[in-house]
Order: sequence, then structure tokens, then C-alpha cells
Amino acid sequence: MEKLIGLLLFGYTLICNCGTEPAGNGFRKNRREYKVDAYARMPRELRESSGLILASEGTFRTMSDGGNPSHLYRIGANGEVLDTMQLALPNQDWESLAKDPEGNIYIGDFGNNFHNRRNLRIFRLSPGSLLADTILFSYPEQTEFPPADRKERNFDCEAFIWHQGRLHLFSKSYGDKIVRHYSLPDSSGNYELRLEEQIKLKGLVTGAALRPDGRQLALLSYGRLYLFNTEGGDVFFNNPYKCISLAGRAQTEAVVYLNNSNLLITNEQGRLIYVNRR
Repeated sequence: MEKLIGLLLFGYTLICNCGTEPAGNGFRKNRREYKVDAYARMPRELRESSGLILASEGTFRTMSDGGNPSHLYRIGANGEVLDTMQLALPNQDWESLAKDPEGNIYIGDFGNNFHNRRNLRIFRLSPGSLLADTILFSYPEQTEFPPADRKERNFDCEAFIWHQGRLHLFSKSYGDKIVRHYSLPDSSGNYELRLEEQIKLKGLVTGAALRPDGRQLALLSYGRLYLFNTEGGDVFFNNPYKCISLAGRAQTEAVVYLNNSNLLITNEQGRLIYVNRR
């Protein structure tokens, strides 16, 4: 079944484009403003790279998703592994990374493909520490694990960011294709997510990043990169900006801003993909 799903997703990335987005979303086509290039390949242990944040200048932290070792890898711009942080934490389904200005690293162990998890969590690592605080959470709308109606199976997540003292999660909604933006505090505890806003998109969201100046949000999906201009606060979907086609770039899973113009993406085939503003 997993192989079949993988083949279907791969086929989807070959044909999807931004022209099929709902007209009311207001995304503008790329029209050559951004150039997309596959640049390098990561080693075999990172062929399932699922999260991405900036580390020191010119290097990045990434990890692999569920079923892989509980390691954070620091990689260089060419994809080479520079060092490995081995963590005594469960990796049920690590899906995303985030970082705050104090240097705390957040690991999103909240992959929920079967919509049946009751232990959704985010690990918070302090700078220089291998010990983690745990942030537990639940979806306010979920009462069945999993929901019997497939159209209500909208409780998976593979993308989050840190912003203004809160963690912001973006759902991967298989059932109704409505991306829900939730938030919760960035400190240890057990929380019910707070729904902030929502938008209907064709793509299933697999990664998120906030521009360094805080004025643009990127949501990554299979075959598309969505950019939203922001004006501060916790509402991001009011001003859709660009939809950039990533057709043929396989299962894109993680994204980070290199600066206020350019982004880096990884996919589950171990590729580094640069999205550069011309």
C-alpha cells in the first residue's frame, strides 16, 4: 500500500501546476520571477529528509521521518553531512523542524497519516542540550480516531513555524483539502490547538517557513510552493502572493528561507532544490 501511495504521489508531482488553484485564492503566476533548480543530492541516510532549518551560516539542520534514527543532521550547501546529533527521543513520525530567535529547536513529531494518534507532540531542544521538553496537543474538532467519514480525515500535519512566541501548524488535509492554520504556546504543556484561519488549496501541505523579515510565509506541497505576503500578527492567508510550480521535483517535503529572496527545498529522494528570485 505504501509503495502504491508513493507511486501515485510521484505521478501527481509530474502533472500538477498552479493553474488549477481555485480562482478566488488570488495567487499570481510565477512568470519567471523565480527560478527553480535541483542543485545537489544528500547522502542515502537523508533520502527521507522531512524538516529543514538554518544552522550556522551556510549550513542547515535536517532529519528523516518516522522509522528512521532519532538524529538531527547538520549538512552543508552541497548536501554533505557535517555532524550528527543523536537524540534519546522517540521518532514515531518526525515531520518538521522550527527554530526561534533564542536558538531553541522544535521537532514536530506529529505525522498522523492514519488520523488515529493520541500522542501528538513537539519536542523543544534548548541550545547545546540533548534533553527536550515536550509540548503535547490535540485537535479541537477531532472526536473519532480515525474519523469514519474519509472526508473528515483532516488531522495530519507536516508543517509548522515559530512566530511571536507561538508555534503555528498547517494541516495536511486529505479529506476536504482545506488547509487549517492552528497555533499553540511554545512551552511544555498539554494544549488544545487554536484555529486561526483556513484556506482551500489543491496541494497537500508538507512544509512551511517564514521569511527572515517576517513579511512572507511559504507553504510547500507536492508540486507547488505557495507564497503569502504577511503584515505581522498571526493571520497569514489574507494576502496570497505567488504559486510556483515544482512539477517534476518529486515529493518535496521541507523548505527554509536562505534570505529574503531565496529558498531551499528538500525532497524525499534526497535532492536539494533552490528557488531563487531573479
